[in-house]
Amino acid sequence: MELDFERCYRAVDSRDPRFDGWFVTAVTSTRIYCRPSCPAVTPKRQNVRFLPSAAAAQREGFRACLRCRPDAAPGSPEWDNRADVVARAMRLIADGVVDRAGVPGLASRLGYTERHLHRMLHAELGAGPLALARAQRAQTARILIETTDLGLAEIAFAAGFRSVRQFNETIRDVYGRPPSALRSSAVASGAPGTIMLRLPYRAPLHADGLFEYLAARAIPGVELADDGRYQRTLRLPHGPGSASLTPRDGYVQATLRLTDVRDLAPAVARCRRLLDLDADPHAVDAALATDPALAETVEKEPGVRLPRAVEGFELAVRAVVGQQVSVAAARTVLGKLVRTCAPTAGELLFPDAATVAEAPDEAFAMPATRRRTVRALAAAVASGDLVLDNGTDRAEATEKLLELPGVGPWTAGYVALRALGDPDVFLPTDLGVRRGAAALGLPDEPAALAGYATRWRPWRSYALIRLWRNA
Repeated sequence: MELDFERCYRAVDSRDPRFDGWFVTAVTSTRIYCRPSCPAVTPKRQNVRFLPSAAAAQREGFRACLRCRPDAAPGSPEWDNRADVVARAMRLIADGVVDRAGVPGLASRLGYTERHLHRMLHAELGAGPLALARAQRAQTARILIETTDLGLAEIAFAAGFRSVRQFNETIRDVYGRPPSALRSSAVASGAPGTIMLRLPYRAPLHADGLFEYLAARAIPGVELADDGRYQRTLRLPHGPGSASLTPRDGYVQATLRLTDVRDLAPAVARCRRLLDLDADPHAVDAALATDPALAETVEKEPGVRLPRAVEGFELAVRAVVGQQVSVAAARTVLGKLVRTCAPTAGELLFPDAATVAEAPDEAFAMPATRRRTVRALAAAVASGDLVLDNGTDRAEATEKLLELPGVGPWTAGYVALRALGDPDVFLPTDLGVRRGAAALGLPDEPAALAGYATRWRPWRSYALIRLWRNA
């Protein structure tokens, strides 16, 4: 990744938090790397190097600053916005694929050889998949050390390390001190398996709009929204879990309840994805504000995000169920589907694809044609013919969605918007979008509106959310 020295140095000199996550500052005199907004004295030019990732800094022998915690900065917005192989790899690494399936599993998932994948990642990020996964394991371990009373050996394996020795060496390399020195005297006092942590974001964040959207669509038993807080259950690789998310100034407070602490990294990644916390609101808002029709709403509500999803299949089912029905009606239908498919009473998980594909007719409170669509969708995901996770090829997934009976451009676009995180989706036939456009004095006929929306590229998804809010 090309980093302009002068631009980066100006960002560091002004301690600009907008650049946190875009690059790290490696100080050669101290062998420490920081985020751009670090409050420490700005290092001299001759002592500074700018690197594209924490993993690259660690690979070259730099230790993480314990003051600004560069490993806890918001992620680069590129990995959510881009659809290329490097971005898909980064999303999968964040979800813990390397820890669970190794580099061969990551390469197979992306359809490339390990050697070629390593070459692509190293060329752009200065580190290969193992180094990137190692950096994430170190961050996961630090969170567990500082927020739980788990034994250090337990933390080592929970964070994904293969041995306690590897764990000790990595923590010393990354933080310049042994794990025992990182342990805080104030440990989390919650129940076993409960972890409290902060999820940072780039300000501004229009939290009210984001949480209102999720609250209006909350499925009873799976999600709960009250008093500005959003809670939901999570299907994680090693067992069920749940998350409680509350927006604060500069971060979202997260309380995670995990069956297995090895699921910390995937749980964090899914919560960040759900709330679009790695977005760059300055870039988005600056582009949309150039259109006089959107300038006022951008000024009034800066930092509008995309309400996304923790699981692609769940969102795709929501999209199909939501065809031509109200939000309240869709919640009722989805609630019945969840209750019918649930193995036990109490806290519910959204059913997986195989369960939905085999569910009885009474689970689907919808017309027969839509029921067939949901079953076809579930069968395609269960068989692996359709992949809707955060590492999938967006164009390929959209094409496969459109091949399913009963799935048209609106449904496929809605899935791309929320499940796949595509920042440049537009739904000109959507009634809410058309009403929002009319309210702003824009054309509301689909073809004309689609033509007008081309000026909002590559952020049409964010413009769409603003139109919905103005409907």
